[in-house]
Amino acid sequence: MPPAPPSASTDARVLREQVAALYATMPASTAIDVLLAWGLCALLYWQTRNAGILVWLGLHFIQVLRYPLIHAYFRDPQAAERSAFWARRHWRELLYYSITWGLAPWLFLPADSLPLTALMMLTMLGLCSGGVPSVAPRWPSVLAFVVPMTVGLITALAWRADTIHLFLAACAVLHVGATLHFAHAQHRLLTTALTTRFEKEALADALAHQVQITQQASEEKTRFFAAASHDLRQPLHAIALFGVVLERELQGHASQPHAQRLMRAVNALSGSLDTMLDVSQLDAGVVPAQPQAVPLRSVLLAVQALAATRAEARALQLRVRTTPLWVRTDPQLLQRLLANLVENAIKYTPTGGVLVLARARGAEVWLDVVDTGVGIAPEHHERVFQEFYQVHNPGRDRAQGLGIGLSIVRRLSRLLDHPVALHSRPGRGSRFRVRLPLAQAPAQLPTPAAAPAGALAAATLPRHVLLLDDEADITDALAAFLRGEGIATASARDEHEAMQQLERATAAGQPFDALLCDYRLADGADGLDAALRLQAHAGNTPGLLLITGETAPERLQRVHDSGVPVLFKPVQPERLLQALAELSTTSAGPAPSPR
Repeated sequence: MPPAPPSASTDARVLREQVAALYATMPASTAIDVLLAWGLCALLYWQTRNAGILVWLGLHFIQVLRYPLIHAYFRDPQAAERSAFWARRHWRELLYYSITWGLAPWLFLPADSLPLTALMMLTMLGLCSGGVPSVAPRWPSVLAFVVPMTVGLITALAWRADTIHLFLAACAVLHVGATLHFAHAQHRLLTTALTTRFEKEALADALAHQVQITQQASEEKTRFFAAASHDLRQPLHAIALFGVVLERELQGHASQPHAQRLMRAVNALSGSLDTMLDVSQLDAGVVPAQPQAVPLRSVLLAVQALAATRAEARALQLRVRTTPLWVRTDPQLLQRLLANLVENAIKYTPTGGVLVLARARGAEVWLDVVDTGVGIAPEHHERVFQEFYQVHNPGRDRAQGLGIGLSIVRRLSRLLDHPVALHSRPGRGSRFRVRLPLAQAPAQLPTPAAAPAGALAAATLPRHVLLLDDEADITDALAAFLRGEGIATASARDEHEAMQQLERATAAGQPFDALLCDYRLADGADGLDAALRLQAHAGNTPGLLLITGETAPERLQRVHDSGVPVLFKPVQPERLLQALAELSTTSAGPAPSPR
């Protein structure tokens, strides 16, 4: 397949470099030419006293005017853009120069001295051969430099018509032919090198541009998902809380099953949003890995407990082979990674089962999740780790999830530095292999401290809570839920109103025990800063809990850095009560400085 022709921009850059090379060699070549010409003329005039030499020297002296031409090129600020103009000027100058040398044999070729004739011939042919490399970048310049000069020499020799001069003319023809051949080869080599160089630079620029476009698209996708997730979480948070209140009030009523179905649907949607939140948190870098020596048995048993019900519901066998091996990893993150792999295997295995096993291989442990499912064709092996890509779900069946599970696996594997490899055959099942560093079991295993019985149950919920959220539906839902738990509430739409509520409660001798605040308030107000100021104004007495639907990586990072406890909407009622209980049992410390 022939190479594609260079683009117009590449041709322009090649011409610019060619012209620059031509003018770069002109000062030195002009000085050498003047010394050679005047030395030759002095010798010939001393020997022949031919007046034609003086005439020719007058014509040749004009070559000294090359220097102003050279300076004009280098002083031209638009020289690069006007390369074609300067190429024509250089060609015309070379043509005059070559014609001048071509006239020399006609004006003063020694007819009666063969040594002087040979000296003049060798000088001109040597000048022709020696000067070709300096003009080779441009083929028109090569022709302008070589042809007039050598044609003048050859015709002057042939004009003498004797055997010696005809032989010398034939030799000059052969020399010129060889010179032009090698000059053309050198010109093609230089042009090809420049063209290849600029095409590679253009390809690199295009690749960098595509990388930038891809990065921008990724950033825009992240911002879109963060905004969409936030807008979905806000009403879902209120629905979940109102649903709990409704389920409580309909207890024992004929409509209670409807409320239960409503909560199952809400929990399913909440699970999908939480999966998207996992992606945002991993992208934001707010999930730190804390590697340590971990018994793999405990992780495998935890994953088995999580996945057993799901496998049983699909009539699949879930076999987990425990092992005494220890690995160096973060146990919570490894459990999430392995749970996602097992969940994915169960989802795409219609019959048969899923096997999880670990084996030591040198300094590593290979942890395999093997299924007898539908399998994955080789062309999809990389794409299944992308967000929302599902090979066997073209209709986007919600029962098969969002297609984010393996994307989270890839992110966790990079965070933990546990490479994940896929081997699969369509119709025969798949095997996902996680490679973990082997660790030595400690000589004496630590004895876990027993948690005091009923510690959480004995925790006291706050009695008086201030809700700061600009959406009335959410504050109404929170208030209705908390009142059902015996917690008095007051709500505010902005920081100013919250400050008034805080001062009134303090003056009435009923200070707030806790402050629940949304991250994003009306008119772009920062809920974290507002909550910290309110807490500081109250003397750090109320515990602070941030509730947000934000999933933007930079905001997740900021919340993480603040050290303020945070729950993500929609909040499970049990988790909310647990967080409030933890607030009430934690002594208030100095509040972080608002940012």
